[in-house]
Order: sequence, then C-alpha cells, then structure tokens
Amino acid sequence: MRAYALHTLLLLLLLLLLLLLSTRAQELQTLLSIRSSIGDPLHFLSTWNSSTTSFCTWEGLKCDSSSRHVSAVRLSGKNLSGALPAPLLSLPFVAAVDLSFNGFSGVFSFPRLAPSLLYLNLSNNNLSGPVGFVSDSGGGGLFSLQVLDLSNNFLTGPIPDEIFHLSRLKVLDLGGNYFRGRIPISVSELRSLQFLTLASNELTGPIPPQLGEIAALRWVYLGYNNLSGEIPPEIENLTALEHLDLVYNNLTGGIPSSIGNLGKLQYLFLYQNLLSGPIPPSVYNLTAMIALDLSQNELSGEVSEDVVRLENLEVLHLFSNRFEGAIPSSLGAIRQLQVLQLWSNRFQGSIPSSLGLGNDDLAVLDVSSNNLTGRVPEHLCYSRRLVKLILFSNALHGGIPPGLSRCRTLERIRIENNQLSGEIPLEFARLPAVYYLDASGNGFSGEISRLRWEMPALRMLSLAGNKFSGPLPESFGGDEIEHLDLSKNQFAGGIPAGFGLFTELSDLNLSGNRLSGAVPESIGELKRLVRLDLSKNHLSGEIPTGIADLPVLGALDLSENWFSGEIPPSLGKTGSLVSINVSHNRLIGGVPATEAFLSVVAASLVGNSGLCGGGPKSGLLPCEAGSAKTPWWFPVTVLAAALVIIFLSVILTFLARKWWRGGEFEIKKAETDSNVVWEVRVFDGTLSTVEAILTTIKNAKSGAVSNSDGEGRWFTVREVKEVPGLGWAEVTKLGRSRHRNVAGFVAACRSESRWVLVYEPTAGARCLGVAMKDLSWKQRRRVALGVAKGLRHLHRCGLLGGVLTADTVILDGDGEPRLVIDVANVRPGEARTDVYYFGVLLAELLTGRRHRDGEEGGGSGGVVEWARYCYRERHVEAWIDPAMSGQVSRHGDEMIAAMGLAVRCTSAERPSPKEAVKLLVGLEGKTSPWLSKVVRATWIY
Repeated sequence: MRAYALHTLLLLLLLLLLLLLSTRAQELQTLLSIRSSIGDPLHFLSTWNSSTTSFCTWEGLKCDSSSRHVSAVRLSGKNLSGALPAPLLSLPFVAAVDLSFNGFSGVFSFPRLAPSLLYLNLSNNNLSGPVGFVSDSGGGGLFSLQVLDLSNNFLTGPIPDEIFHLSRLKVLDLGGNYFRGRIPISVSELRSLQFLTLASNELTGPIPPQLGEIAALRWVYLGYNNLSGEIPPEIENLTALEHLDLVYNNLTGGIPSSIGNLGKLQYLFLYQNLLSGPIPPSVYNLTAMIALDLSQNELSGEVSEDVVRLENLEVLHLFSNRFEGAIPSSLGAIRQLQVLQLWSNRFQGSIPSSLGLGNDDLAVLDVSSNNLTGRVPEHLCYSRRLVKLILFSNALHGGIPPGLSRCRTLERIRIENNQLSGEIPLEFARLPAVYYLDASGNGFSGEISRLRWEMPALRMLSLAGNKFSGPLPESFGGDEIEHLDLSKNQFAGGIPAGFGLFTELSDLNLSGNRLSGAVPESIGELKRLVRLDLSKNHLSGEIPTGIADLPVLGALDLSENWFSGEIPPSLGKTGSLVSINVSHNRLIGGVPATEAFLSVVAASLVGNSGLCGGGPKSGLLPCEAGSAKTPWWFPVTVLAAALVIIFLSVILTFLARKWWRGGEFEIKKAETDSNVVWEVRVFDGTLSTVEAILTTIKNAKSGAVSNSDGEGRWFTVREVKEVPGLGWAEVTKLGRSRHRNVAGFVAACRSESRWVLVYEPTAGARCLGVAMKDLSWKQRRRVALGVAKGLRHLHRCGLLGGVLTADTVILDGDGEPRLVIDVANVRPGEARTDVYYFGVLLAELLTGRRHRDGEEGGGSGGVVEWARYCYRERHVEAWIDPAMSGQVSRHGDEMIAAMGLAVRCTSAERPSPKEAVKLLVGLEGKTSPWLSKVVRATWIY
C-alpha cells in the first residue's frame, strides 16, 4: 500500500513537471511571436530570440525565482510601436505589465488578461477609440487588477461602466484622454481605490456624491474638465484624502464646510471655477495643508487670522477673487510659507509688518491690484530668499526700505503705480540678479546717474512717470537690456552715446523729458530696436541717417522737438516701419516717398512749415510750389546720376544674364518624352540646367526627400496640385529668398495639371520626421533654433511658412535643419499661424509624439493639448520623449523651458519667431533652483 502511494506521488510530480515544461514552451513561442509583431527601431528587443537559452534574461522580462515563469514585463519608454501586444497580458503567471511611453496604437479593447495580473500601465501611447471589453468568460483576469493606468492616450466615448466593477483596483488613471459624458455613479463600487485621476478629459455634469463612499481614497484629480454643480458635502467621508484637485471646471456654490473634516489633506486645488462665498472656518483646521489654491473664483469675505493654524503651508494662492479687509498679519508666522499670491482682490490697510520675519523660505510675494496703503515693510526679504516682489497698483507710500536694497536674491520687482517717493537707494541699483524692474508711476526723484548701476542681468527697466532729474546714466551695469522706459521725468542733457551698446534693446522710450542736443549716431547700432520714442524733448540737429537703417523698427516718434534739416530720404524703406510721427519740429524739404510716409496722416507731419509733398493724407502742399528756388546745378546733377545708373543697369543686366545662363529667372518651355509640356524657370543656373531639371522631375515621386537629375546631383522635390491663384509671381518671390535654414529653390516647373518644385541639393539629407527618434536633446535644440531662424527670415521677407511639420523639415549632412516651404503657403495670411505650428513642432521634438491633425489651437490638437496638460501638472519624465529620458538629469531645466515656449507658441498670445530665437539661444545652462519646491507655477506678469 505504501509502495502504491509512493508511485502515485512520483507520477503526480512527473505530470506536474511535464506541465511546467509545456507551459514554458508555450511562453517562449508567445514571446517570439510578439517580438515579430512589434516595431523596435532602437533594437531594445534584440535579445528576444530563440538562440538565447532562457527568456528570463531577455530585455524587459522578469521571472519568478522558483517557477522561472514570466512574472513581470517592463518595456516603458523603448519607442516600440504597432498594435498593442495583447498576448503579453495573458501570459499565465504574469503579475505586472508596463508598456507606457511607447507608440502602440489602434482602437483599444481590454484583451483576455491573466488571472495573476495585478499591475497594467499602458499610459502615454497612441491608443484610441472607445474602450471595449471582452466577454466575462474571457476577461476574468480583469477583476484581479489593482493598478490600471490608461492616461495620455486618445481614448474617446463615455467611461465604460465595467471599469468601476474592478473592485480590487487601488489606482485608476484615465487622465489626458477624450472621455465624454458624466462620471458614472458606479464609481462607488471601487471600495479599495486610493488614487483616482480623471483629469484633462471632456467630462460634464456634477461630481457624483457617491464618490464619498470610497473611504480609502488618498488622491482625487478631476481637473481640466467641464464639470458643473456644487462640490458634494459627502466628500467629508474621505478622511484618508491627501490630495484634492478640481481645477479648471465650472463648479459653483460655496466651499463645503465639511471639507474641514479631511484632517490628512495636504493639497487642495480649486482654482479656475465659479465658486463663491467666504472661506469656511473649518478650512483652517486642515493643519497638514502644504498648498492651498483657491484662485480665480468669485470668493469673498475676509481671510481669517486663523490661517496661521495651517502651520505646514508652503503655497497660498487666493488671487483673482473678491476678498476684502486686511491681509492677516498672522501670515508672517507661517514658517514654511514660500509663495503668497493675493493679487487682484479688494484687500485694504497695510502690508503686515510681520510678513517675512517669520517666513524662513518666502520666495514669491504678490499683493498687486488691491487697495493697500502704508509703507513697504522693512523685513520682506528677512529670509534672504525673496525672488519676486510684486506690489503694483496699490496706494503704498514712502520710500524703498533698506532691507530690500540688501536683498540680493531678488529677480523680479514690480512696484509701479503707487505713491512711493524719495530717491533710489545706492544699494538698490546694485542688485545682481534683478532682470525686471518696474518703478513707474510713482513720485521718485533725484539723479539716477549718480547711482553707479550694477545690474548685469537687467532686461526690462521702467522708471517712467516719476520726478527724476539730471543727466541720463551711460550704463545700467549690463548690455542685455531689452526694454528701457525713462519717459515722463525731468531728465536733462544729451542722450548718452553709450546707449548704442544696448544691442539687445527692442523698446526705447525717452519721451516727455528735457533732453537736448543731437541724437547720437550710435543709436543706429540698435539693430533689434522695434519702437523708438524721443518725443516731447528739446532735441535738435538733423535726424540721424542711422535711424533709417534700423532693420526692424516699427514705430518712430520724434514729435515736439527742435529737429531741423530734411527727413532722411531712406527713412521707412525697410518695410517694417508702420507708425511715424515727426510733427512740431523745424524740418524742411520733401517728405520721402517711402511706404511709411505715403500712408502717414497730417497730424504726424503738422508743425513743420518747411515740409512739402507726402501722400494724399499728409495735408502738405506739393513740392513743385517751391521749384523756382531750385539751383541750376540740381537738374544737371540728377541727369548725370540717371545716366550713370542706366549705364550700370545695362552692365549688371548683361552680367546677370550670363550668370543665370540665359536670363534671370527666364521662363522656358520644354517637352518630355511623354509629350507633357512644361514651363520651367531656373533660379540657380550654377546648380542645374533645364534638361537636368526635367530629368529630375521625371524620376520624382511626390513627397520624396531626394531625386537624381541623372548627373550625380540629388535634389529635394515636392509636388503641388490645384492651388487657386498660384502664379509665377508667388513662386519667384520664394525663389529669390536665401537663408541657411530655408531650402532654396533651384527651379520651378508647371504643366497643365500640377506644379513641381525643385529645391537645392543637400548632401546626406534626411527628413526630420524619420530622423527625430535618433536625435539627442542638443541636436533637437539645434533643430528648433534653426527652424525658428528660418521662420524669422521668411517673416522679414514677407513670406509665411505655412503648415510646418516634421515632414517639411530636412536635415543636411551636418544636422542643420532646412524648411521646405510649399508655394501654396506664400499667399497673405497670419504670421501667428506659423508660430503655432512651430510650437507644435517643438512639442513633437520634446515628446517624440506626432501631432494629430485638428483645428489650430483647438481642443482636439493631439500633442498640443496633451503637452499643455502634462507640462502643467506632471514631472518632466511624464512628457519627455523616452529616447531622451537619460538626458533629463543634465538638461531637464532646458527641456522644461523649451516646453514652456512650445505651450506659449500654441496659446492665444504667441511670441514672434524673433522672440523664439532669443529664448532658444538662452536655453543652454538654464536653471531654476527653487522652482521644484513650488507646487504650482507662479503667475508671470
């Protein structure tokens, strides 16, 4: 009997061994099959092959130490693509699958899952469509799941009710998709749930009260939807809650007093809603609170001194509400407070003198746009960590306290539009980190030239509307200044020649002073100057000819001075000048026939009795009225000059025709072997001939990067069909344009049915859309800068880049980007559209994701809205291209700043390509040492 039992046991063990071996064999076949179906451009799965003795050593796989079966699959950020490999999720013993940050695509339905599966992360892919489910018999494994992350995909439709039947879920993240409809009340069935994220979708309706039945919840994030109604009082039951985020919705009513029962709450974000009423006193019971943001609502009443009970508070945002009364003095006793923003309310009284004294880390203080009075407190920078001080648009009086003059951490100071007075302290003018200083609209006085300015970081300075006197200083301690406004003071003397060293200056306003003498010729060195206002002074002499040569000058005001002589004939020829005022001077002679003066109105020329001519709106007499006084030698000189010009024109035309092989941009007709008649215009005869161009387009395929002309030269070829109104004038405009970052035309060809454009040869050219995955961050930054420079050039030439994508940018053999511009896009349009598409391209470079077609700036903008959501609410690793994840530690701050530019470029207020170039040039080495401590980015003015 004992022998029989022993034999039976041995038999069972043998059968079990055979079963395990059979299961491992099936796993091997499944894994090999999966490997063959996945796109793996970076060859991360090169170890997945049958020659390897054990799949437990394969990249991304982990096996159980005893059974040697696959227990975990971790392939996050490997740049994998193709359909979702569903068999991975049904491996018989797998417990965790992480396929996040890849390019898997297709309509998503829950496949059959292994009963052992506890963790499933498919976030940051390209999964789309409504979420489907398999039948219960095949999907039993779903009910074992504890973590489900489908965030940052393109999933649509209502949230499936079946998800809320997964009763063992502890983490559910569906954020960053396109789910619509209401939050199902069946959410209450997830009794084990601890983390719930449904943010950045298109959800509507109220927050279900049933949410309060999930007592285990620690994190609730429902922001960036269209939720409405009131915050349900049942939320008081979530006593384990640590993070509550309901931002950017349409929630109404008051903040429920029951929220004060959430004793573990650390982060409460309710900003950008329609909430009203006072802050409930119970909120001050939340002593674990680290960040409280109630901004941009309709809240009212007073802020209680009980706020001091929030002893762990680091960030307090109450701006853009209707709060009134005094700012609580007890705020100065919250030691951890770093950011305090109370701007745009109705606070009265003085800024508490205790503020800063007891705040060990106060970095940002903004109480602007209130009704505050009294003096600026002495100890705001007592911690020596204050970075931003924003006090503008109040009724503060007195002078700048000595404590601020010693605050060497200050970077941004806005104290404009108050009633401050006295002189600028000597030390205040030597704060080394200040890049933005606005003290305009006050009663400051004294001579600022005596201060010995040492502000090397200064980019913006406005002292307008004060009572400063004496001469202007030669320098402000640095040459990076971009905006300088010293208007409406009592400055006297001349304009310093040293101002010509401010080569980054784009806006210079010295109007409304007592300046005298001639304008220095060094002003002509300010090649970035866009606006120059010298009006209402005592300036004299002739208008410097250097002003006429400023390439991007858009607005010029020289009115109400003593300028004499003639207006420089070249003034306004640059094409950028759209506003000019030279009224009330002593100018004589004819008004230049440049575009800027042809449209000028009489009010901009009046008060110059010696002026004549001008456009139809000038109000001046024709210059012929004074022709009797013209000296005899004048017409002789003009005739001689005309003869010289004609002679030179003939010589240059002859040389140009010889250079361009048969005439500059001459249109020639030619017929191919297939009897197609082409009109051909060659723009660069040194590179090719008509015959070679015809050979090139004969071999061309639309959209190809390069094609041969049969003589060993390779050209970029692009075909354009059915473009209404497209003619040789538009094509020639692009053909004349030349820039390092814009692919120049070699030739253009037109038949009855289509246009074919032939671009200059680029050795080793690659399409950016193909090459992007292989580029490092430094290479991508170089691409972004080159594209921005290309767009800047096009805008200066009056051209538009059109729909800019990774497929319209090529990289030459040195990695330098070139825009391949389609002639269909050179017609009039908005330059801001180019900036939008540049932002999209920059987001693609940063995230590695491709933009999904949609309306510009719309909610369906794919990578645009996804990037904006992730940039605001997630760490850099959440949105950066996985191929660059290893570079975040060295270049993370540069990447964050670049994403900030991408978000700006795709917003309503967009920078110009010129600004984009400047921002990108300044990226390298960019750091933000304290920014990581702040939960939400500080509002920037």
